[in-house]
Amino acid sequence: MTEMLRGADIVARTLDAAGATTIFTLSGNHIMSLFDAAIGTRLDLVHVRQEAAAVHMADAWGRLTGRPGVAMVTGGPGHANAVPALYTALSQDSPMVLISGCHATWETGRGGFQELDQAMLAAPVCKASWTATSVAGLGADIARAFRIAAEGRPGPVHVSLPSDLLDAEIAADQVVWPVAGDFVAPAVGLAPAAAGAVLSLIAGAQRPLLIGGPQLATRAGRALLGRIEAACDVPWLIMESPRTVHDATWGALSDLLKRADLVVLLGKRLDFTLKFGAALADDCQVVAIAPDAETLARAGREMAGRLAFGCIADSHPAGEALALGETGKPAGAWRVAANRLMHVRPASWASLRSVTPGKLHGLEVAQVLKRFVDADPDTILICDGGEYAQWAQSVIRCERRLVNGVAGAIGVSLPFAGAARVVEAKAPVFAVLGDGTVGFHMAEFETAVRRRTPFVAVVGTDARWNAEHNIQIRDYGAQRAHGCELLDTRYDLVVSALGGHGELVERVEDLAPAIERALASGLPACVNVMIESHAAPTLRAADLGG
Repeated sequence: MTEMLRGADIVARTLDAAGATTIFTLSGNHIMSLFDAAIGTRLDLVHVRQEAAAVHMADAWGRLTGRPGVAMVTGGPGHANAVPALYTALSQDSPMVLISGCHATWETGRGGFQELDQAMLAAPVCKASWTATSVAGLGADIARAFRIAAEGRPGPVHVSLPSDLLDAEIAADQVVWPVAGDFVAPAVGLAPAAAGAVLSLIAGAQRPLLIGGPQLATRAGRALLGRIEAACDVPWLIMESPRTVHDATWGALSDLLKRADLVVLLGKRLDFTLKFGAALADDCQVVAIAPDAETLARAGREMAGRLAFGCIADSHPAGEALALGETGKPAGAWRVAANRLMHVRPASWASLRSVTPGKLHGLEVAQVLKRFVDADPDTILICDGGEYAQWAQSVIRCERRLVNGVAGAIGVSLPFAGAARVVEAKAPVFAVLGDGTVGFHMAEFETAVRRRTPFVAVVGTDARWNAEHNIQIRDYGAQRAHGCELLDTRYDLVVSALGGHGELVERVEDLAPAIERALASGLPACVNVMIESHAAPTLRAADLGG
């Protein structure tokens, strides 16, 4: 007898066959058939407390593994809650798939329960967005979503699954089952002639600089950029911050960009983060290696007359083509100078301390945490939020670092940390976030307790939305600063009440022991550090003595 399958069974089996067995989800009427279909498969449903958190977790999964993460939510308001989080993933080139249940096909236009044009709502923040139309094709829909999410410039893809298609039954031999090749697209490499042209331009430049896009902000991406540096004697950086040339990660970046005479953009959009080209010297030439035609066309428009070479190629295979050649050659004077501008910090920071009893400076927190991050090369560090987290980004180097990204949306860190622990079973997972940021997804501490996925959140509490407070002071004057106040909340006690581990820190000498106890607890932990309010660090070459 031919096996009969529900549409939900087709979806679950397709995900299982694809190896996408970790599903970040929040239940609801339209997807309960998918919960039921997960029984008997390898699917692990990580049940969260708010739909946006599921998307952020899938985003983090995609960034850390390079494979599309999967979020699954119900229709209507559930889908509407999930959609805004897609923007962070889109801006960060993060591969992920959002599966949303939705009203039945026969209800469309009739006022069905939670009826909403979900595909239209998600389209502006996705690479692709559509609604499935047949039971037999549900598996093909899932495979197509995975393929689009990972090909070219990675990013989020959404597909809505009508509840009647999920409930309908069909013979197994009538299903259009996808094969392995349907889930992935072949990579687009850099042709030898194109690679030769780029390498020739780099070799002919006096001060070349390589800038990678957000999709290279991974351990593998950083290693690849390091190999290109060794082969071509070209310094590199990754631009993934909404703070443009003031990204605390890269020191005196604004001065560095003005000194380069050739900038190679490897998957990096020429957008506001580069001030649409104005961040570069007037005579600087640009090479654009882009995974999509739109990025290449934009570079041509913004750098009219100064685009020395442009081509379409995926970032990783293009980088591999550039990394071929002699390795380990001595660093030239430009490379040494550029790396100094990016990685050296002012000598005055050695004595930078809080002047307020009972509070720490953000730099003091970062310097203590750095010792823990440096102790294990597999550590995952998450930096989220405004001014406070920028100090950690400035002084802690970590191959497995996640930030909120070019989108500039805060609040991702706790979902990111939960997903990071699912990916990384042993090494420490730290999240650095402020007291404004912690309010977005505090309930995910309960998810982490329930799932036994420990991480350490180092929360800086200065009782204000400090980034916005600094905008008010800078743009309108201190006398017009208002409306950004918070309370000195005991977030550590909140986390303890949720079943996690809490620590309160008011002196720098107590911070390291508190982190040690948090790690030893084996629980999701909040180290609540009382801090002074300071703006994020902004460095210039003069601060470094050159």
